[in-house]
Amino acid sequence: MNVIDWLLDSDPAVRWQAMRDLLDAPAEEVAAERARVAREGWGAQVLALQEADGRWPRADTDPEWSAFLHLLLLLDLGLDPASNQAGRAVGLVRDNLTWHWWEDKPFFEGEVEPCINGRVVTIGAYFGQEVQGLVDRLLGEQMEDGGWNCEAENGSTRGSFHTTICVLEGLLEHDRATGDRPEVGAAIRRGQEYLLARRFFHRLSTGGVIDPAFAQFAFPTCYHYDVLRALGHMRLAGVVPDQRMTEAIALVESKRDADGRWSLEHWHEDNVLIPMEELGMPSRWVTPRALRVLRWANGG
Repeated sequence: MNVIDWLLDSDPAVRWQAMRDLLDAPAEEVAAERARVAREGWGAQVLALQEADGRWPRADTDPEWSAFLHLLLLLDLGLDPASNQAGRAVGLVRDNLTWHWWEDKPFFEGEVEPCINGRVVTIGAYFGQEVQGLVDRLLGEQMEDGGWNCEAENGSTRGSFHTTICVLEGLLEHDRATGDRPEVGAAIRRGQEYLLARRFFHRLSTGGVIDPAFAQFAFPTCYHYDVLRALGHMRLAGVVPDQRMTEAIALVESKRDADGRWSLEHWHEDNVLIPMEELGMPSRWVTPRALRVLRWANGG
């Protein structure tokens, strides 16, 4: 079975994205497949776990954090934000949950950390919620080097890869949903330059690798940085590849196996919500993400 057929022989959440991004299938066929995410497979499983008060049961974490993780997963699965199922799930969170450790603020008003707020902006913009206040806050928190850092409140003056990618994704999702605001576009470009100047995983000061985990590809990513996630953002933002991306793109290519697939190299235990894939095995999530990055890098 070739790699595309292998991806199509999967959950609707994988199929519709492969059809759109790798096969350029007609929009109506993609939409029909995407609609199945709410009714079948992993998407339906996540939706069915939500309780009437907006919570997802998870004994090891707070209700708002569990909702945060599950909404991010629904976003990654590509649940159609216009669907009735999405409207119900997001509405229950919006109307019932607050960040109880941060002034009991409503869920879509965010909390104090820009990494979390960036992801809340992503969720809110994707699902049609009002997050303008959070966007304005994040614009004011960008650092001199172009990045963002959750440790700024503790005195840090340098950006963080984890925080920066979360904010970049949020600002881009908001920009795509609401139209161009020059100040948002400028902040995105500065944040992208922060990553590009460091070639996605190197220290600016010494050139050394910041963290070997940045070169390990995971799914879901939640708030964790890796090179494939960063390249995926650049692709979605329409950035033209340049020489500063060469090493990162080569890293992605180097991980392709003899069957044209990529493995799930790592998972973040704090956001393994439902069983989808096995660690160390070929991944139907990492593979299409890698393929669409390479397609973009090669001008496709």
